[in-house]
Amino acid sequence: MVGEKKWYLKALAIVVLIFGILYAGFPILWMFLNSFKPNAQIFAWPPVWISESFTLNAYVEIFKDPEKVRYFINSYFIAFVVVVLTIIVSILAAYSFSRFDYPGKKIVNTLIVSVQAVPPIVLLIPYLSLIVTFKLHNTYGALILTYMLLTLSYAIIMLTGYFNTLPKELDEAVMIDGGSRFRALWQILVPLATPGLLAVGMYTFMLSWNEYLFALALTKTNDVRTVPVGISLLMGQHAYEWNQMMAMSVLGSLPILVLFLFFQRYFVAGMTSGAVKH
Repeated sequence: MVGEKKWYLKALAIVVLIFGILYAGFPILWMFLNSFKPNAQIFAWPPVWISESFTLNAYVEIFKDPEKVRYFINSYFIAFVVVVLTIIVSILAAYSFSRFDYPGKKIVNTLIVSVQAVPPIVLLIPYLSLIVTFKLHNTYGALILTYMLLTLSYAIIMLTGYFNTLPKELDEAVMIDGGSRFRALWQILVPLATPGLLAVGMYTFMLSWNEYLFALALTKTNDVRTVPVGISLLMGQHAYEWNQMMAMSVLGSLPILVLFLFFQRYFVAGMTSGAVKH
């Protein structure tokens, strides 16, 4: 009886997983197939799964248009800069919280956690006002500062937990040998914290790459706009370029897909390693 019950539970789990995969994967498959159809066939009824008029025109039109290519360049540039700056600042902050005790430390920690609890949309209007006041509207700097604001609290919390799992004796051993804390941090602790850094980097890149609300509000020309905003601009006043929207969505999904394919195990390790202090 026990063996039969386990068999039924396993079968049920497999069915639920298959249903979940189909439910989550169907929109992605539909997006991919539609990117190779003429615009008129996308809403054909009955639905056309694989078009006889298979075409790459949507992708060709994207790569032929300098403005659309610029969306991708902007997104890559902003995302990479945000990842680098967020990692550097979060390493220094996390090391400080992990290794030192000083007045106001708990208050600062509380403030950092509080930032995570505030929905980003609540910050949009006051933040936009600040950006305009400091004349940063429609600049790379506005988006970079914004995404750092959205990612730093998570990065600091996660890396602090990760550094807490690394024994302080490592720092002391370096200083006994004549090294500085700065050397102990960058040559010993940072390499050991690689899984945590990769997890932070992936999270930061994904948020910077996918974010739409602030990218729309803080930009007004195509010189600075990113991929999510570029996709929305394909919705014209009288006609939608659905196949190009699907093609840009496919191209916009590729960086995230590649990151997960190559760094998934590091991401999972980084997310869990700092959760428990040894």
